[in-house]
Amino acid sequence: MATNLPLKIFLSYASPDRPVVRKLYEYLVKLGADPWLDVENLLPGQDWKLEIQKALEDADLILLCLSKGSVNKEGYVQKEMRLSLDRGLEMPEGEIFLIPARLEECDLPFRLRDYQWVDLFTESGMQRLIKSLNLRAERVGAKPLSADGINSVVKPAVPKEDAKPKSSGGNVINIYGNVSDSNIVIGDDNEVENK
Repeated sequence: MATNLPLKIFLSYASPDRPVVRKLYEYLVKLGADPWLDVENLLPGQDWKLEIQKALEDADLILLCLSKGSVNKEGYVQKEMRLSLDRGLEMPEGEIFLIPARLEECDLPFRLRDYQWVDLFTESGMQRLIKSLNLRAERVGAKPLSADGINSVVKPAVPKEDAKPKSSGGNVINIYGNVSDSNIVIGDDNEVENK
């Protein structure tokens, strides 16, 4: 029996992966989930260790975001992984609760190898993740995630080599209205914004 309550998803990640995980957070919000991300949910002055522990306990599902950097990184990310595994042990056998989500090609930590992972950098990765999230939502009585945009792929924020760099120091030319059949001369250092 579904309710109007959103699925609560704890996002665990290493700080170098923050830009990619923030995009994932925003995407999950658009789909109707209630993801918990430290940089979005922690307030100044809060005891961050206590708040993370509370968020882990309240989560309907834990998404461990993994990359080459995070699987070998020392620090709190490893503790979060252990806390997540401990929390997963409280779940009935066969429940979808802990999902390793690879942000790039990387080896899984040994202790996570019993869990089927999802590759968010592939075409079908996000679609597969949403299927699992909706199964968990159904199980806990949360509202299912919207199917809008499920083919989107979360990709690391890597600048494209062929991307034209923005000019610096040039003028910005704003164009308003219909300028069809007009001649516009633009210098090399200018940028055009069509408004």
